[in-house]
Amino acid sequence: MCALVGNLDRYNDLMPLIKNRPLATLPFDSKYRLIDFNLSNIANANIKSLFMVFNEGETQSVFDHVGGGKEWNLDGIQNRFFIHTYQEFTRRDDNNSSYYEVVIDYLRKSKSEYTVYMGSKMLCNIDLKTLLHIHRVRDRDMTVVYKKVAAEKANNEDILLTLDDEHTVREKTFAKDVNDQKEVNLCANIFIIKTDLLIEILQQKQAEGIVGNVESFLRERISSTTNAYEYTGYLNNIFDILSYYRANMDMLNTQKFNALLYSSQKVYTKMKNEVPTYYSETSIVNNSQFATGCMIKGRVERSLLGRGITLEEGAEVFDSLLFPSNVIKPSATIRCAILDKNVVVDEGVRIEGTPEKPLVVEKGTHVTQDIIGG
Repeated sequence: MCALVGNLDRYNDLMPLIKNRPLATLPFDSKYRLIDFNLSNIANANIKSLFMVFNEGETQSVFDHVGGGKEWNLDGIQNRFFIHTYQEFTRRDDNNSSYYEVVIDYLRKSKSEYTVYMGSKMLCNIDLKTLLHIHRVRDRDMTVVYKKVAAEKANNEDILLTLDDEHTVREKTFAKDVNDQKEVNLCANIFIIKTDLLIEILQQKQAEGIVGNVESFLRERISSTTNAYEYTGYLNNIFDILSYYRANMDMLNTQKFNALLYSSQKVYTKMKNEVPTYYSETSIVNNSQFATGCMIKGRVERSLLGRGITLEEGAEVFDSLLFPSNVIKPSATIRCAILDKNVVVDEGVRIEGTPEKPLVVEKGTHVTQDIIGG
């Protein structure tokens, strides 16, 4: 297999967290990024060839995090990985031709019989070797991964599948067109297809002058000849602030934490050689997680804190996500909020949202007065 990872879709309901970064590099569970799960799935399947596509202006955080790919074994002699920048002005100028050319060129040079495609908004730890085995056994043109979830976990543009007893797709519908179901079969935007067939599809779309990308074409191709593979592990669909917040808070549930991070497959991330987090005698900590390099002198409950955070004496954090390098000064209170990187909260300031509408503080903000919302 070779692998394609796409991140071209923009989910405006995640603003301002994705103002200058793709969804794939959003922090997760204190020390990870969402892209770590796709990269780890690829590493665990021993896939040696990877192609990633990102929108123009969003790649700085990608290069900073992935680097040479050492943590995911992408820097080996036999391994190859590429990051392509999708430029909107070029797409308009050449009718998407440059996108087709680079993807088709990659697929040909990979010399792989099969291609696995993964989107970036579905958080899961999937065994791609097993997926390939099932695809071969059932011998269909394409296999799509799905997960049974509560209906409210589907975004309007997500595809829902109706299946027959042979795990073949009988019907596909958009989530916005389904209103009366409590549980649905959510398409996880993970596909396996023969590489030659994918090249053929791309060449046909290019000849027809159709503007699109691999994910949109594979979603369009789901039909009665498509095999469906049920993923039964932990999965979360991240498409807005609330779904992102809840996915992180799930990691404070031991069962869900173990299901995602301590299944049979290891999850790898960028290594940071930092000192451990320090907890002073004045600190009070309950049911929370911390990355390295923090200085904790205040109170933290039901929260996840990234690297290098300073929490001064008397400061309190409840039910919140703090990205790296934040400074929370004495007697400040953070409740049901998401603080992006390099935020400074002044002494005595309150930032309070609600569990259903967490407040978001933009990167680099200096908060000098109360922010009460929700």
